Amino acid sequence: MKTDGIALTICPADYGNPTHMQAVLALLDAYARDPAGGGQPLSDYALTHLPQALRERPTVFSVLAFDHDVPVGLVNCVEGFSSFASRPLVNVHDVVVATSHRGQGVAARMLRQVEDMARARGACKLTLEVLSGNAPATRLYRQLGFENYQLDPAMGHALFMHKAL
Repeated sequence: MKTDGIALTICPADYGNPTHMQAVLALLDAYARDPAGGGQPLSDYALTHLPQALRERPTVFSVLAFDHDVPVGLVNCVEGFSSFASRPLVNVHDVVVATSHRGQGVAARMLRQVEDMARARGACKLTLEVLSGNAPATRLYRQLGFENYQLDPAMGHALFMHKAL
């Protein structure tokens, strides 16, 4: 895709490729520093251990976006399992677009690649979480077909919760 001087390339991340791993770490650290990612840089521990940890987990995959040779987008995914469907599911865990490239369709292109990869894995669905104050991301996700999860409307929609260990 080429728009206003942008030459966008979307590809699966190769965790064994130093250029790809450097892009994953740089983009993830930028996301962590953003208010949407918590506003704190990745720890030295995460930066040091993440490359090997990603390579060791076959259920984790990432998609990268490059503008020419500059990394501008990242989506990290984790394969899970739907007991109701007895099939894999894919959780979109991190979506990162460089501030210089927001609003230019980068996230949509990466998420379409993720969907293709999830289908190839036999996944029954994609899941993701988004902060309620992130209106641009929520709008995009809805445009791409994501919706609040519910089984029975009388029970309401699912809430994403966590407990630090």
